[in-house]
Amino acid sequence: MSWLDDADDLEDDFEAYDESSFRTRPNPKANRPRTKRRPAHDDAVIGRVLGVDRGRYSVLIDENTEDERAVTSTRARELRRMPIVTGDQARVVGDTSGAEGTLSRIVGIVDRTSLLRRSADDTDQVERVIVANADQMLVVVAAADPEPRARLVDRYLVAALDAGIRPLLVVTKTDLADPTAFLSHFEGLDLRVFTSAQEEMPIEEIGAALVGHSTVFVGHSGVGKSTLVNALVPTALRATGHVNQVTGRGRHTSSSTVSLRYHGADGTGWVIDTPGVRSFGLGHVDPANILAAFTELSLIAEDCPRGCTHLADAPDCALIEAAERGELGETGRARLDSLQRLLQTFSDKADQAPGR
Repeated sequence: MSWLDDADDLEDDFEAYDESSFRTRPNPKANRPRTKRRPAHDDAVIGRVLGVDRGRYSVLIDENTEDERAVTSTRARELRRMPIVTGDQARVVGDTSGAEGTLSRIVGIVDRTSLLRRSADDTDQVERVIVANADQMLVVVAAADPEPRARLVDRYLVAALDAGIRPLLVVTKTDLADPTAFLSHFEGLDLRVFTSAQEEMPIEEIGAALVGHSTVFVGHSGVGKSTLVNALVPTALRATGHVNQVTGRGRHTSSSTVSLRYHGADGTGWVIDTPGVRSFGLGHVDPANILAAFTELSLIAEDCPRGCTHLADAPDCALIEAAERGELGETGRARLDSLQRLLQTFSDKADQAPGR
């Protein structure tokens, strides 16, 4: 007997294994096409970004209320190209209870009121965002050890005024050297100045200027910025270092930017501590805005011809003519020299641009 005689019966048996009716998706990747539409996240809450550590953001929710709490957040995928920095007002969804082990998600950033930036050098167009929504900048410089650098302070002032931030200045270590000659460089500017010594730190005076403001602290490495922050915010515990006696350079101690709440007799404010830097590039700044940092010179420059570069070889420049007539004085001439040095950097950069 041949098994072929049972062929019809075999076909009936295999019909149970027929897969021709199995439904498959037309997409070869077996997933749904991605949509550009994103959820509105109407349930998002607004919080202040206090800092970032290895891709995790600390965000303060319900600020100044009984329910105030810090939550840990990650950023949404659609924000991967947007810098989220300390001081940002972030829209947060997910678990915002702040309980241990919970993780929320930042899905948007509220429009910023200010943005402090810097570049690696004056010819670098790639900007580094430092902090958002600050309304004051406290520049910390030492009277000695390391020696004060007026040009670096000028750059801080330009960056602050370009961002619409009010600058303040603290000179530390005045017990080591008299800062009078250094401070004369800034006469005529709308700049409030504090002086500090090892045994005479004006904590209450500086603190009063911080109340009601978000103040970013900047300064050269080794000038005592972290020491000042720790005195203002005892719970900060920011690392402090020393100045190398051979190179005269300070050691970088603060490695990250972080917001700390200042509690004073008259209220609270925010101290934003930043890592110390030895240079502050202005490659992102429009040269037309630099003059605004030199208040007393900008008034004289109103009499300059249109398109005046204010450089040493600029024809009919009102600033140069005022200097030649002796109207600026020694301090004014120093300020003009500082202005021209910054403007010359941008002039050289333009000459080196492609196609020139």
